[in-house]
Amino acid sequence: MNQRRYELRRYRWEVRDSGQLLLVVAAGVWLVAAVAQTAAEGLKDPRIAIAFGALIAFGEVLRLNLPGDRETAPIGFAGALAYALLISVSTHVVHYSAEQVVTVAAIGMIIGALPHLAVGRPARVSGMASRLLCVACVASIFRPLAGHFAADRHGGLAFSLMTSLVVLALLLEAVLTALLRVDEQRARFRVALVDEMRVQLPLGAAVGASALLIAFAAEVMGLAALAVFTAPLLVTQVAFRRYAGIRATYLQTVRALAKVTEIGGYVETGHSERVSRLAVAIGRELGIHEPQLLELEYAALMHDIGQLSLPEPIPGGATVLVSRQDQQRIAELGADVIQQAQVLGSVAEIVRRQNEPYRDVDSAPNGSVARAGSVARAGSVARAVHAPSAAPPLSSRIIKAANAFDDLVGSSLDPGRAAAAVQRLRLDTASEYDPATVEALSRVVNRRSVLL
Repeated sequence: MNQRRYELRRYRWEVRDSGQLLLVVAAGVWLVAAVAQTAAEGLKDPRIAIAFGALIAFGEVLRLNLPGDRETAPIGFAGALAYALLISVSTHVVHYSAEQVVTVAAIGMIIGALPHLAVGRPARVSGMASRLLCVACVASIFRPLAGHFAADRHGGLAFSLMTSLVVLALLLEAVLTALLRVDEQRARFRVALVDEMRVQLPLGAAVGASALLIAFAAEVMGLAALAVFTAPLLVTQVAFRRYAGIRATYLQTVRALAKVTEIGGYVETGHSERVSRLAVAIGRELGIHEPQLLELEYAALMHDIGQLSLPEPIPGGATVLVSRQDQQRIAELGADVIQQAQVLGSVAEIVRRQNEPYRDVDSAPNGSVARAGSVARAGSVARAVHAPSAAPPLSSRIIKAANAFDDLVGSSLDPGRAAAAVQRLRLDTASEYDPATVEALSRVVNRRSVLL
């Protein structure tokens, strides 16, 4: 019974967050109002609505996974924005409302999500809600003005307004996604927003350009513009999908390599994954951006790979309980193994320096610093290896703390044991552990309800 209680307390943070629920409710309320208004007024220009709805559904079927567990629908989003910004098709000036735009976009998104649900993939309702709200904002601003631009397009006013609205939609999507990541992952908003803009800027530019081209070209080419100007975006999406697939395969390979130490009995089962998850959570708590978080994840997964060189496994795999010399030797050998890949130089350096003390106590004015309850020197009376004058990289310091914590706690769900482990690390922040990292670790553990 107690075990079950701890599991519920520990994993409660993984359920749907309030930010996602609020976003979905807001989109749902807007959609209900739009459908009611559209039903009362009747569907205008149904042929055009069906064509754009089909394009949006097609784009949702071809959703794209981006780094950082993001999912977007570039073709569907571009189609929805183009429908919101449409002025005329051939010689026919369209006069549908913003509510009809929201209705058509939502129906297209729902139809496009059905194949994903049929094969057991998540619906990603929050992403759909975010895109729908962005389209709704653009439509609400532009549709009341659309009829006034039919004769003024040569003056560039329509182009300026439409471009501004596309940029607004892309920025709004980045802000909403960043807020969701803050709510889900406890990342800092500034960091999350910068990461979103960095990841989505190249693809967002293609989405915005495609939406504008479809909206303007439809006046000359008719509905054929949907196919003509969707094709370049489809090629761009294929390139992004291939890049994302390579990254995913690479991460899976690193995880497989990290399992070797578990299979060989050198570390406890699940140790590398736990250290990796904890290290990434600490990194987010400290405001590390995603490119560095990915390096941190790789390094944390492979931080114990050097143990394969040991003639006998360390009891329990707890490197925190062996001598400094052995710790450093394991780190050096692990870094050498990683270095052989020739593409993980920064990761190898993180692993190489993971056991260095935060402060070089041997070069301190008094020659030493008082230590109480030192974790790193437990089981050893050897003199500490002289560390470089510069502090280890932040990622190395994070792995050092996360590894020590997991060595002391393991897979236990006992909150008291976790609290004692954090306190032991705090007692050694005078030399071994970065105080800011340990405090970030404490906040992460507390937030996940492992402690009291």
